[in-house]
Amino acid sequence: MDRIDDIILSRLAHDGRASFRELAEEVRLSPNAVAERFRRLRKNGTIRSIRAQLDPAAFGRTVEAIIEVKLEPGTAAPQFEAVLRGLPQVVSAMLLTGSFDWAVRVACIDRDELVLVTETLRQRGVRETNTRLLLREVQLGGV
Repeated sequence: MDRIDDIILSRLAHDGRASFRELAEEVRLSPNAVAERFRRLRKNGTIRSIRAQLDPAAFGRTVEAIIEVKLEPGTAAPQFEAVLRGLPQVVSAMLLTGSFDWAVRVACIDRDELVLVTETLRQRGVRETNTRLLLREVQLGGV
């Protein structure tokens, strides 16, 4: 990777719909050269995917939270991941080091639904939770 790849990646992180022509103007290469760089970055795994970032509020899910989860002893990560996949409120989840095993980001319609999600997790191999409401998120688009 070089400086041009860095510029392309930074721009795509902020706007995944940027065209090869727009990227080419920014890095002063031809659109074909940018397309070739893009294909190489996809092939080597640097670019994993390009997808739409949805606003949960547009779907009526205005209560967002991070639920830190400590699993019961003997609960395997794949087993817990299956539980998470069954909850439509789960936006993402991260396996962690430290005192909690997972950080689960959820988007709920209201506080009652957040309570329901937390109670559901506690019934499915979770020993302890710590929930924090998201007040604001700043998208930086970095790596």
